[in-house]
Amino acid sequence: MKPSFSASAAIAATFALSVSAANSIPTCGPNQLCPSSSPCCSQYGQCGVGAYCLGGCDPRYSYDLQSCVAAPTCKSGDFELNSLDDVKPNTQYLGDSSTANWVSSGTPVVYNNESVLLTMAPNTVGTLLMSTHYVWYGEVSATFTTSQGAGVVTAFIMMSDVHDEIDFEFVGVDMTHAQSNYYFQGITDYNNGANLSVSDTRQNTHTYTFNWQPDSLTWAIDGNVMRTLNRNQTYNSTTQQYHYPQSPSRIMLSLWPAGLASNGQGTVDWSGGLVNWDSQYMQNGYYYAVFSDVKVNCYNPPSGFSNNHGSAAYYYTSGYGTNDTVATGNNNTKLASFQATGDNPNYDPNASASASASKTSASATMSATPETVPGISGGGAQGNAGAEDGSSGSSGSSGSSGSSVSSAGASQSTGSSGGFSQGGGSTGTSQAPKVVAGSAVALLGFFVACLLL
Repeated sequence: MKPSFSASAAIAATFALSVSAANSIPTCGPNQLCPSSSPCCSQYGQCGVGAYCLGGCDPRYSYDLQSCVAAPTCKSGDFELNSLDDVKPNTQYLGDSSTANWVSSGTPVVYNNESVLLTMAPNTVGTLLMSTHYVWYGEVSATFTTSQGAGVVTAFIMMSDVHDEIDFEFVGVDMTHAQSNYYFQGITDYNNGANLSVSDTRQNTHTYTFNWQPDSLTWAIDGNVMRTLNRNQTYNSTTQQYHYPQSPSRIMLSLWPAGLASNGQGTVDWSGGLVNWDSQYMQNGYYYAVFSDVKVNCYNPPSGFSNNHGSAAYYYTSGYGTNDTVATGNNNTKLASFQATGDNPNYDPNASASASASKTSASATMSATPETVPGISGGGAQGNAGAEDGSSGSSGSSGSSGSSVSSAGASQSTGSSGGFSQGGGSTGTSQAPKVVAGSAVALLGFFVACLLL
């Protein structure tokens, strides 16, 4: 069973490696709100603007409740992962969920037009896909095979902006167990995890399902319920709260290197040791997990819900972050630029006659510009990008903003079943973005802390 640290926290720590200029980035957390100049608190505990104010923005520690943009409400459907047409890199996504169902960091790769590989090459922190729509109770299933190897972790989780979390995790040294876990607002509890038996997770494709209801939660594998948690089992007499996941959450799919020497020893030990970057389990220079499908069946809000003011977005009415502080409305969910915030969503420094001059200025003074994409240091130049213009095309490849930041790349593979091919050929010359001081691949800060760069 895994130690008492959440997938999101461990991933966030992994992704935070990338930031060489981290000391200059304002931080946030209990008793420390973000400043008005960088009002949005990311899941990494760092403050910024732009993408910091979208998915993963923590309303508890942001400058005010309006700093975080409202979150798109749940969308039922069968989301087949057989292309990148529905995926937008986190360096391009500005909150318009009609343009993509997934936001990526790292390097997702299409395989044979029937699945998407989450890849993890040397010197990267892997790949993360995050849903653009949130789920506030529902049934969510993902069909995939995991990666394998010491230090390599595949994950399918739900995580909210206030760090409620529901997990399926797979460490690469144990192919016969899925680790189930849950968290309330990121609070660690050694009793929350449980191993679930399953046949070889790398060789066999399985469908893993969360059935999340206001009063109960189940984990199922291939339609068989393996674990049940009732809300009334989670009451904490000290805080006088139910420590039960209860706030709108994103779906996160990830492959990430828990076994890095820079991670905490507990994380490394849990994952089976340090990653071997010359492993037999790598192909074309990377580890991979194969995801083919995600299904979502949205449920209604809890009975007695009275904060219904519309159907487009979720938002919070207080900094407590509990289910009774969640509201629905027709709030705006989009930003005009990577310099905008929930307090000023229409701000676009390029929406003027001096756009060219402002671009030059922003690039020259990047170090003084607020951070714009969690997990990327020195990403201020991304603020020069205006509203989403679709210039990246449907391939999800990085745009031409001129920024030195490494965006979430994307490739397609049409190779034979004998092996994966990245970058349009069998040579495997296309490489995943590398974590370099000052420009780590924005795994969302992952996998959400999310799910990876």
